[in-house]
Amino acid sequence: MDFRKIFDTIPEEFDKWRPRYCDELFNDIIKHSKLNSNKTALEIGPGTGQATAPILKTGCFYLAIELGENLAEFMKNKFKVYNNFQLVNADFELYDFSRDSFDLVYSAAAFQWIKEEIGYPKVYDILKSGGTFAKFAVATGSRVPALDDKIQEVYAKYFRPETDYREYMKQKNEHSPSNQENLSQEKLLERFGFIDVECRHYTKIREFNADDYIAYKFTHADHISLPEPYRSKFAEGIKKIILDHSDNKVTLEDDIILYLARKP
Repeated sequence: MDFRKIFDTIPEEFDKWRPRYCDELFNDIIKHSKLNSNKTALEIGPGTGQATAPILKTGCFYLAIELGENLAEFMKNKFKVYNNFQLVNADFELYDFSRDSFDLVYSAAAFQWIKEEIGYPKVYDILKSGGTFAKFAVATGSRVPALDDKIQEVYAKYFRPETDYREYMKQKNEHSPSNQENLSQEKLLERFGFIDVECRHYTKIREFNADDYIAYKFTHADHISLPEPYRSKFAEGIKKIILDHSDNKVTLEDDIILYLARKP
């Protein structure tokens, strides 16, 4: 299974349940890149556009590159009212961009799927001098550790995905600089020539009932491929835990992690 296209199987569910980012993050990216109607921006792997609208609304020339055919079609329909919206359905690793083309290149929870030795040099090449590279993702944790412990018991019993996401990522990054040299994300960006590297954090809280929490979990890569009978037993087990131990409520805390860097 090509995990890079796993989300292409569930565009509607992905759009409904995947986490959104905060205004502060977009304000920081727009300020850092000085984005306006005279600037150009590229979004890598937009999915269904969780991080798209705030950039489009600056009036910049916006281009997205999305590998999944269904996700690309979803994006085109969702943002067709914007005259500055453009999208190509292609593989970022293989697509031929012009050098020094963009004032901003950014990616929300998608850059991890690209091989580091391909992705970082390519972003560097297609950015204009002084341009901004922004990549961000969400690290999510439970605000009720006791409930999370119970949920992990269900994982231990029923979570048997067809393909191990962790093993897939390990193999993909086997020869990557961050893996071989044990580099932090900041050091990795510097290794590929970026300067003024910084990391910023933002926090958001989300609440779910049992059914919504399960629907959200089934938009994660390794959960999508969970086969029967484990899929049904996993969902039943999670729901029972939430109903029995938390009054049908799950509270999650999102740590949104943004890395900003500049091309000299």
